[in-house]
Amino acid sequence: MRAQEPRDRNRSRGSRASGEAGRPWWALVLLTLAGAVVAAALLRAFSGPVYLVPSGSMEPALLPGDRVHVDTAAAAGAGLEHGDVVVFDGAGSLAPYRSRTALDRGLEDVAAFWGVGAAQDVYVKRVLALPGDTLSCCTADGRLERNGAPLDESYLGRTVDAAAPASRSTWAFEVPEGRMVVLGDDRDVSRDSRALLGAPGGGLIPVEKVIGRVDSVAWPLDRRGDVPAGAEDGSRG
Repeated sequence: MRAQEPRDRNRSRGSRASGEAGRPWWALVLLTLAGAVVAAALLRAFSGPVYLVPSGSMEPALLPGDRVHVDTAAAAGAGLEHGDVVVFDGAGSLAPYRSRTALDRGLEDVAAFWGVGAAQDVYVKRVLALPGDTLSCCTADGRLERNGAPLDESYLGRTVDAAAPASRSTWAFEVPEGRMVVLGDDRDVSRDSRALLGAPGGGLIPVEKVIGRVDSVAWPLDRRGDVPAGAEDGSRG
């Protein structure tokens, strides 16, 4: 007669799931989530905020779904230069003021904090004009003109000429103190300062609304790398 196999007291009974040391499955899930949140919080504390790029308005430099690292040293416009790619609060300019509950704001801010969602009022654009500048479109050969000088915008990733100008509409900005003009790199699809010409504020975004300067793509891994500023005038990058 074969001896009966000793019963393993740690083995789960029936179909009831349990973790090691008898912990229920949901406790392990909560512990795992808590660990991930703490790790992400530590990473963010050392590396700075990450924002999700929700649209193709900044192609080819940034693609939909990119998570970009933002240097908050440029918050409120500190040290901004022509060609910088910035994240800014567009409430009251590109985005109308919205009535939101505290819960709505909290959930949206948490998603943006972790780079898993895009805040509805936050935009990513390139700075083309700063206080005291004039910016217009376009010269005879299709280029933007700033302070009387045509711009060579290599970051557009395409040929700019009279048949394919840097922007298909004609416009001009004179930028007062405390304001800036921002444009997307994909000018045919981007909603930017041009969309607000004739509106209160004239499409000029308050510099104080800048959250930070985009300095790199953090995710996905195959796109990790710096996001240099436009070099059409020899500025940063």
